[in-house]
Amino acid sequence: MSEKLAPKMEYTRLGNSGLKISKVIYGCMSFGSPEWQEWVIDEEAALPLLKHAYDVGLNTWDTADVYSNGKSEEIIGKALKKYNIPRNKIVILSKCYFGVSDDGSQPPIPAVSTNDGHMVNQVGLSRKHILDAVDKSVERLGTYIDVLQIHRLDRDTPREEIMRALNDVVESGKVRYIGASSMAAWEFQTLQNIADKHGWHKFVSMQNYYNLLYREEEREMIPYCRDTGVGLIPWSPIARGALSRPFSDRSTQRENSDRMLKAMIRGRESEIDKQVIGRVEEIAKKHGVSMTTIATAWCLNKDKVNPIIGLSSKERIDQAVESVQFASSGKLTAEDIAYLEKDYAPKQIQGY
Repeated sequence: MSEKLAPKMEYTRLGNSGLKISKVIYGCMSFGSPEWQEWVIDEEAALPLLKHAYDVGLNTWDTADVYSNGKSEEIIGKALKKYNIPRNKIVILSKCYFGVSDDGSQPPIPAVSTNDGHMVNQVGLSRKHILDAVDKSVERLGTYIDVLQIHRLDRDTPREEIMRALNDVVESGKVRYIGASSMAAWEFQTLQNIADKHGWHKFVSMQNYYNLLYREEEREMIPYCRDTGVGLIPWSPIARGALSRPFSDRSTQRENSDRMLKAMIRGRESEIDKQVIGRVEEIAKKHGVSMTTIATAWCLNKDKVNPIIGLSSKERIDQAVESVQFASSGKLTAEDIAYLEKDYAPKQIQGY
């Protein structure tokens, strides 16, 4: 796609921080090794996608050390070098908590989730692991991290130890800001209060699980973040793809290989969930856009919400940028949003 024809990205501040991000964030969990998960694409396929994302202004990329056991971070670092992308024009978000295999193998996340045995001191949020993990991430990326997020809350480590270590990695210059992910609102508030008490750096973002099928975060976390100026960057805004296609369509590779899709969504759907997906399809047809565009625009119409989306082709990258334009145009009306939200089936807490 030529620069002249490229869709125009829009930008916004991450919460009340001074950092500006693209209104949608490129989820890089899908870059790395297919040995880690079947739907992941390898380096050869991923590099041109990152270049295309940069070309169309999708400049905010979210990864984690555990994604393909470090390979996702490595691919981002290689893209910056291969295409001579100026570092100051890209915003890199990464995460720490889970263990990362150091022998070239690709164990799934559950296998690197326990701070014991061969993974002792390599899982969780101890001062040792946070500092070690940041050093390794910076090495793989070949550069600093704009926003370091704690992937989960370590409930076995003293909270002051966690917040002091996070403050120190910012002061070291290896990290610019800190963010959090997937925890209860009261736990997040407690961590923020500790940082505030000591004059340490506070979290500027919350990466939580939020979409039209899972809206439990509207009860406490989202109101708290809005009230305190924390940016919301939800993961899985398309519900692992469930909101991107009709309810009966189960034919995609992701559908057949994504363990989290099967664990968190399939087999748990209610009749109301089926209705919600049907309404997304209906509104998409009404506006002549994809279901993904509608689900994304719904998120973008929420104050201070900027979703993270996995994009496995140049066409999907363009579609994501066009979703931003669609959301900003006002074409998704208040009536459309009310129709999408009319019915909702409360869920058990998921994501943490």
